[in-house]
Amino acid sequence: MKKETPKPSYNLELELGAPEKIICGVDEVGRGPLAGPVITAAVILDPANIPHSLNDSKKLSAKKRAIIAEEILECAECAFGEASLEEIDELNILHATMLAMQRAVANLPRKVDHVLVDGNRLPTFEAPASAIIKGDQKSVSIAAASIIAKEKRDFLMKKLHEIHPEYGWNQNSGYGTKAHIEALNLVGPSRFHRKSFAPIRDLIR
Repeated sequence: MKKETPKPSYNLELELGAPEKIICGVDEVGRGPLAGPVITAAVILDPANIPHSLNDSKKLSAKKRAIIAEEILECAECAFGEASLEEIDELNILHATMLAMQRAVANLPRKVDHVLVDGNRLPTFEAPASAIIKGDQKSVSIAAASIIAKEKRDFLMKKLHEIHPEYGWNQNSGYGTKAHIEALNLVGPSRFHRKSFAPIRDLIR
């Protein structure tokens, strides 16, 4: 019988002193795509009102994720950060992502005592921070951030799809799917593509 992956919990936040201390979770969406910005989210959950179905965004159906995202936005303190195409191309995707994370935390309505970040890299924050590998599977605060960041970026890519329907961004969110690559080779890159990423860089030489 297949062993179920444990759902994220509030244990890391409790260990860091929540709810007396303000703990936020941070995650990003959009490091891998060939087009569009990278989006980050920061979330401070109310421990007395945590959405029951919180999970790693990748383990949720699109319909379920949209419902939970609305619940998070209604009951938690949330903020977003973004790094533009120009920043991605100038700084590289890693440093642009770190910048977007800093912006998300800075955009929260109050200062936090500790930041939990999904992954193994940390930008510099005003508050202490911890990098948590597979954090969206361990911390509900990070899981919440992953859900609302994905919803926001997917919505943005659907809006960009209305401008450039040929790339199928409403389906692939800018990732390098076969159909996306075929469209790139056929019509070339748009102004929303990342010029520093190999497939686009090779096409504009």
